[in-house]
Amino acid sequence: MIEQRVSPQVTPLSKPYFDACNESRLVIQQCDTCHRWQFYPRHVCSYCGGGDLVWRQAAGTGRVASYTVVRRAVSKAYTAPYVIALIDLDEGVRMMSQLREIDVDSVFIGQCVEVVFEQWVDEDRLPVFRPVKDSVAE
Repeated sequence: MIEQRVSPQVTPLSKPYFDACNESRLVIQQCDTCHRWQFYPRHVCSYCGGGDLVWRQAAGTGRVASYTVVRRAVSKAYTAPYVIALIDLDEGVRMMSQLREIDVDSVFIGQCVEVVFEQWVDEDRLPVFRPVKDSVAE
């Protein structure tokens, strides 16, 4: 039996996010009342409690806030070593993802990254991040 990567569970609330990922677009919710961004998807704004949330295109850039290097994969479906990182997007929200196209021993806090989309399972694509060339810590 070939092991498969774990797929996220798509709900009616998260469907617009995953549909955009499959189109290689990163979208996050923004409140039309207070104009704050939020991620992960919710039914109401986590800042003002408003219900006027709209999915908007994100810049797809940010900085590494924290990370860990996984040197022993959880299953044969994943190739170690790999980096799991918390990314602070330019919109002010934080998301967890993987870093690609990087030497796992060269990652650093504050590193500038940009989103790319990777085939995950079947037709599904998910956002992962790669370093922006010549990024430096501030």
